[in-house]
Amino acid sequence: MTNKLFRVNATAVLLAISLVSMVPELSAEPMHTPTKMPKAKAESVGMSTEVLGRIDEIMREQMDAGRIQGGATIVARRGKVVHFSTHGEMNVEKSRAMETDALYIMASSAKPVIGVATLMLVDEGLISLSDPISKFIPEFANQKVVVSVKSPKMDGKKEWNKEKKGNKSKEWDKSKRKVSKGKVDEPLQQLVPSEIPLTIHHLLTHTSGLPRRAILRNKGDSLATYVPKLATAPLAFQPGTRFVYGNVGIHSVLPRIIEIVSETPFNEFMQKRIFDPLEMNNTHFHVPREKVSKLVLMEAYKSKGGGGLVSTVEDFLHFEQMLLNGGELFGHRLLRPETVKMMGTNQVGDLFATSGKGVKAQKGMGFGYAVSVTLDPIAADNGRGIGAFGWGGAAGTLHWTDPENDLVGVLMLQQSGSNVGRKFAKIIGKAIID
Repeated sequence: MTNKLFRVNATAVLLAISLVSMVPELSAEPMHTPTKMPKAKAESVGMSTEVLGRIDEIMREQMDAGRIQGGATIVARRGKVVHFSTHGEMNVEKSRAMETDALYIMASSAKPVIGVATLMLVDEGLISLSDPISKFIPEFANQKVVVSVKSPKMDGKKEWNKEKKGNKSKEWDKSKRKVSKGKVDEPLQQLVPSEIPLTIHHLLTHTSGLPRRAILRNKGDSLATYVPKLATAPLAFQPGTRFVYGNVGIHSVLPRIIEIVSETPFNEFMQKRIFDPLEMNNTHFHVPREKVSKLVLMEAYKSKGGGGLVSTVEDFLHFEQMLLNGGELFGHRLLRPETVKMMGTNQVGDLFATSGKGVKAQKGMGFGYAVSVTLDPIAADNGRGIGAFGWGGAAGTLHWTDPENDLVGVLMLQQSGSNVGRKFAKIIGKAIID
């Protein structure tokens, strides 16, 4: 394995996870329970074993090229697992082979899980997607929005300073001007009232205008003390008018609303209402001490996700299969079928396909509630059927549900920047023969 991959100490990873999640630790679960989902030969569910075998080939190619150290891949169709492989090493320095229950940092892959938790409360009538955030967190009432105001081009700094001196408004933002070649031609900024309230719908669809990145928090901040601080920052645009991918809405504000409405600590809600019913026995916001050795020692990366969730490839298979089943798995119903369909339906028009802010604009794609949605498989060129929905994380995780093809796929990596995910999905699409 190439030394291009920079490993980090497991203790440091554990510390980072603990700091991000801001939730108290729960008691440990058993180390590993194999998935209860049945296994079958690919041909018995209309897939090609030979084509699926290419998954192992691309993983080997990527490892040989030094782009990844290893990972795990799993595919299920018609409720049966047809491919499950581990690849490479979870600890390169110790030459420790990747294990089936290895723990991966999920980063933004936590977003769909939090989305499901939110929609469960919608199903129960405790919240509505149109509810304003201020209904639960009063600090979000009467928010301001930053708008650009074009200033006439003026020769020289003296002219600009003269105009600035005559404007006593505190909302005049001098810091955003740019003087170039004696002229001021950049927009100035000021604050205006939000035209509509910020809602749960906006948070789930990244159309809120909240800051893309988190405001600095104190070491002792909980969700209860931290989230109100987010309301002090103005919105970047009028809610619902743009798609700008960010973290604080889903990773911080929604968990706080879940706590308030359910009267349960966020991590306890997730454990009892999602992880336990789906037998996601190795999914945690805090890694128990006895499981630290299960963490994949990963390449250091600057996470764009705000989530401290860790999980396994099998646990996330359970999560995606629940969605494919219309909200139910192992005899436990989490969501109504109609709600799952709504989650995987484009909610933002063409805003996601033309965004390019926070995430790369993607042709043929839309965005539902905390998941991207394939609208045009040919334009998207992602190997998935129309209506397939899912998401991924900055560390390299990828997972989706494909209702049209009755299929789910999960890829676990801990190196970002490779193109393994797209290749993985395309192979799966080509493997469908019936």
